[in-house]
Amino acid sequence: MPASFVIYIDESGDEGFVFGPDRQGSSRWFVLAAVVTRKAADLATVKLVDTLRGMLGWQRKPLHFRKMKHEHRLPYIDLIAKAPVRVLAVAVHKPSLKEPETFQRKSVLYHYAARYLLERASWCCRDYRKEGEGDGTAEIIFSNRAGTSYSEIKDYFALLHRRSQVGDVRIDWDVVRPDAVCALNHEGTMGLQIADACASAFYYGVQVNPQGFNEPRYAVMLHPVVYAHKGRRLGNGLKLWPREANDLVGNDPALTWIREKYS
Repeated sequence: MPASFVIYIDESGDEGFVFGPDRQGSSRWFVLAAVVTRKAADLATVKLVDTLRGMLGWQRKPLHFRKMKHEHRLPYIDLIAKAPVRVLAVAVHKPSLKEPETFQRKSVLYHYAARYLLERASWCCRDYRKEGEGDGTAEIIFSNRAGTSYSEIKDYFALLHRRSQVGDVRIDWDVVRPDAVCALNHEGTMGLQIADACASAFYYGVQVNPQGFNEPRYAVMLHPVVYAHKGRRLGNGLKLWPREANDLVGNDPALTWIREKYS
């Protein structure tokens, strides 16, 4: 049987740890986001990219959220928030990591974020599975990025699968198959362009720029389609990591929107 779901994954922010004064240098946050669609409705869903192009009178060209103007981002996020999708994000506050030297090794931070993201995406697929609609598994499509080996990602998830028998890995392996992971170019895949918009939406919500401002409006607009388990989005559709990052929600005025909208 065909897969039941498609999971598109993209990122925003960088993986560096060189934090300069006045918010210069590496980003304080790294965000990895996923958009989950039903395989049967995937084509119709991702065509919302074409819908936006029509609304804006644009030619066929890839959409990069960070290159768009604010007035163009708003209708884009509005379309996503009304689409039959579920959105998930893992937001990593790098300064809160207790052993930063560990996460400065190549791909380690990305792998950890991908693990937490796919745990939650697998729960989402499990919760929304319909009988007779595929085999319950998901196709997992990462946005291709320079310097990342996706054979390593497959090997990493195969390792997690073995460790899940004795460790704390909580991926639902009835949904996630390590051999169902692939990487495609952002430019040619509308689903990845939507995932890019979602990753950027949460990144702008948590990252304070050098002028002292963040923009949570996009992430707040996505609230209706962010995955919730038993009515709770924080920790499920939106995970802050490491644990110490959750303390910021109650103390950092820039993150008030998480406490008010997602707690």
